[in-house]
Amino acid sequence: MAQRNPRDVAREIIDANLYMVLATADETGRPWASPVYFANAGYSELFWVSSPEATHSCNIARRPDVGIVIFDSRVAIGTGQGVYMTGTAEAVEPAGIERGIDVFSRRSLGHGGVEWTTADVETEGESAIRLYRATAAAHWILAKDGRPDHRIPADV
Repeated sequence: MAQRNPRDVAREIIDANLYMVLATADETGRPWASPVYFANAGYSELFWVSSPEATHSCNIARRPDVGIVIFDSRVAIGTGQGVYMTGTAEAVEPAGIERGIDVFSRRSLGHGGVEWTTADVETEGESAIRLYRATAAAHWILAKDGRPDHRIPADV
């Protein structure tokens, strides 16, 4: 069987799935993983909304380095594949909110969710929700050869 192009595999996984697992760490290095619904602009820019008081949001404010995994957990054992990413994350600054929330809202509506507006994630006022962005620096998929941590770069 011919091996598929890692880039195509990574893009298909990102396009087909609704949630990513966001791995953060606090200032002491204690890890925390959170599943979040996401929307992507391309394959290296990922948006989500969250409370700034959530553990992962507090961790990002102190330490922006993140790990991300997107995978389909519905497939049969031994057949799954995921995209693994490293990068940085941040709360989106006011100048970028309009573009980011548009990306997020369009995907949300496409999956039966609600429409999001800039007012929903304003950085001033009473909103308890903020818009966040991760920028992936590298992508990998795992080789299906049975060897542990045999990563294949997937230049998306």
